[in-house]
Amino acid sequence: MNTLLSQIGSLTGALTESADGQFGILMSALAGIATALAVALAMTVYFRMSYRTWRDVLRHGLAALAALALFAFAAYDMRHAALAYLGLNPSKPAVEFEIRMPKETLAAASDTQIELHTDRNQTLALVEGVRELGDGRSVLRGAVGLNHRTADRVLVVNLPGKGTFEFRLRLPAEPHRSDRFGPQFGPWHLADRIASPLASPVAPQDAYMIRYRVL
Repeated sequence: MNTLLSQIGSLTGALTESADGQFGILMSALAGIATALAVALAMTVYFRMSYRTWRDVLRHGLAALAALALFAFAAYDMRHAALAYLGLNPSKPAVEFEIRMPKETLAAASDTQIELHTDRNQTLALVEGVRELGDGRSVLRGAVGLNHRTADRVLVVNLPGKGTFEFRLRLPAEPHRSDRFGPQFGPWHLADRIASPLASPVAPQDAYMIRYRVL
């Protein structure tokens, strides 16, 4: 009973967060449209005026700069809302990761799901794509936001029909962002735990490795 209630609560929270994110994006889009219309109206009125003194030019120039600044802010707000909806809040650090594994393991698995588990919450990661290495291995790329201050972080990769792979992120509670001008990935680490279905054996543990960087 308690498990059922917790699952219902988690589903309700996820739906609420999704609705809030969509509402934020909608409001940001409306603000951007309104700002664009205001700029277009101001420029139309300005260019239709047949007589303009230097004071008019100065006054209208300042008004145009203010309108452009408002438009830039609206565009920034829309980007911020979109990233927040995807779970990547630019005001908080995020981890970009690469998981290396045998090509056949990743090719045979569908509906791959990656989650970040901490002692405070669980966050669904954004899967960015797959890159083949040409040596029988593939790299699964993705990113996930770090929303809480904790050193207990485990990235859980669920490959239906193949198994569940856990990678502990060796990061402090408040990790520093990597060099913004040339962020480098850290060293490769082995999987900390592998759980596979009884009828589907997996490759040795050293075939599954992860590396990551803080953005």
